[in-house]
Amino acid sequence: MKLIVGTRGSALALAQTDSIINLVLEKFPDLEIEKKIIKTKGDKILDKSLDKIGDKGLFVSEIERELLEGTIDFAVHSLKDMPTKMSPGLKLAQTPPRQDPRDVLVINPKHQVRHEDLGKWLRYSQGLKIGTGSKRRTSQLKKINESIQEVMIRGNIGTRLEKLVSQDLDAIVLATAGINRLGLEDLKLYHFSYDEMIPACGQGALAIEVRSNDENMDRIFDFLADEIACMEIEAERTFLEVINGGCHVPVGAIVRKSNDSWILMGMYGKEDCSSIVYGQMSFEPSLEDAKRAGRDLAMDLVKSLENQER
Repeated sequence: MKLIVGTRGSALALAQTDSIINLVLEKFPDLEIEKKIIKTKGDKILDKSLDKIGDKGLFVSEIERELLEGTIDFAVHSLKDMPTKMSPGLKLAQTPPRQDPRDVLVINPKHQVRHEDLGKWLRYSQGLKIGTGSKRRTSQLKKINESIQEVMIRGNIGTRLEKLVSQDLDAIVLATAGINRLGLEDLKLYHFSYDEMIPACGQGALAIEVRSNDENMDRIFDFLADEIACMEIEAERTFLEVINGGCHVPVGAIVRKSNDSWILMGMYGKEDCSSIVYGQMSFEPSLEDAKRAGRDLAMDLVKSLENQER
């Protein structure tokens, strides 16, 4: 049996897709899986920040169209790129094990700063130029050091690493998961704690998208389900859906375990990043209570932001 998987063409997208293909073929060695590279709107427009060209769906719409038309059998995405409301006729398969969700600062090699001093360097250096196209990251960088100057950069990881040097930036912000999946080494990295920077909802997780009525795909992908990842994603994506956040506002959430407790941490702000609110909500380790925590925390932060504006 031959299956066709739709994917974007970046090195990271292909690495993510290959990781799923390899897991499936280990379980079902008689399958044949072919990759089909599909270019999305988000890949074509690289000179504008995401909030200037659209919203969630910039990296998936063209792929979803082919899935609905039947030219591909399933698709692999970064879960953080997925809209919270699925297109009619499509659904997400179970969430496989999640990579490290943290954001990471990649330092320009020109800076000879010891690793143990990078936190102080970030907090106290004046006028650092840091590359990112994300309002979520920009607003939290400003919280760490208000003198930081955001420089809008977009593109795949390789392109951003090139711009780090070619544009003489002091650092850029990336997702740790992407660096890990590409096996990049010899980079000077500062990993943000969740208290410093809350990641995008679903960051580090992969989304496997299939047609809603394709029971055969369900049977193939159900074995990949990771119970903890599924619970984390339920909380974070419910939070994002209720808060109605996308590329236009700074918003993020992450589930962390503290001793025997599960805690959802979230942040939300105004479109111009002038006001940011934070909160957290504990929950029991179940899909139902994770969803409840996402909903309740979102409503709390919406109220908190409204109160700040009064």
